[in-house]
Amino acid sequence: MNNLYRKKLLQRQNRSYTLGTVEFIHNQWVFFDDELDEATDLEFYTQQEVEVFRDQGWERGILESQGIVKTAYDQMNLQDTETIRIKKALIYSLEMLIEELNDDSFFQFLTSLNSLEFSLYDCIFCHNHLCFLEDRKIREGVNFLTFDNGDTVCSVQHHFTYYKKQRDRFEFTLSTGKRIVIEKLE
Repeated sequence: MNNLYRKKLLQRQNRSYTLGTVEFIHNQWVFFDDELDEATDLEFYTQQEVEVFRDQGWERGILESQGIVKTAYDQMNLQDTETIRIKKALIYSLEMLIEELNDDSFFQFLTSLNSLEFSLYDCIFCHNHLCFLEDRKIREGVNFLTFDNGDTVCSVQHHFTYYKKQRDRFEFTLSTGKRIVIEKLE
């Protein structure tokens, strides 16, 4: 699995965007978050990936200042009351953790998480103990992750041993009491 395939899997995750509308008020662009009913100065999201809903489809680009979105081939000006979605960022410690996972472990973790109706973008806490062990020959420990999809909370313990072989064990526990354990030995 290459980085492009991983990137595509991340793009397809539920709740990876914040949906809302933009309005030009008092000579500035304001973003109205549909989920939180909050208004934010659009300049806060400058240089982030956004998608603009036009002509029955989403056009992807990078938000520039003054309501300009640079796409792969052109640039467009935002229009008042236009629907956009802003790409969410993963928690940094989670981003570092998934980079450490081999392809099989990453895919099994992600598909298990998704089967429980959670997305990587639902992560509200990630303690990545693995990143503190970079210089060690034997890397062993537990990472703790918490996900909240708005209906249910999922706690994940990632037990790992990386030495001559790589061992990953993920224990998923939902607030409903449901549990899943997956293990990957290499």
